[in-house]
Amino acid sequence: MDIQLGRSKTVRRAYGIDEIALVPGGRTVDPEVTDTRWSLGGIEREIPIIASAMDGVVDVDMAVRLSQLGALGVLNLEGVQTRLRGSQRVLDRIAAVARTNSSP
Repeated sequence: MDIQLGRSKTVRRAYGIDEIALVPGGRTVDPEVTDTRWSLGGIEREIPIIASAMDGVVDVDMAVRLSQLGALGVLNLEGVQTRLRGSQRVLDRIAAVARTNSSP
């Protein structure tokens, strides 16, 4: 089912992880004949996974590794990874504060 987005754009409904349930089926699917490739614009990927654009989920190294595996890792362009040099030091400081000053 297509959804109208603006005047000239249609999109398909997508589902998040908490909106689906996978159950075993009565048929066995041969992985050798299964195609999970997909494309977004000019980007073609082998694995149907898009990692979230959150600093705690995807950093530069993770995005590169996901790409090498055939998935897509999205960087948060307003996050620590892209705005600051030496972002790992900043993330380490944030993690240290979170451990010492966390609320119950």
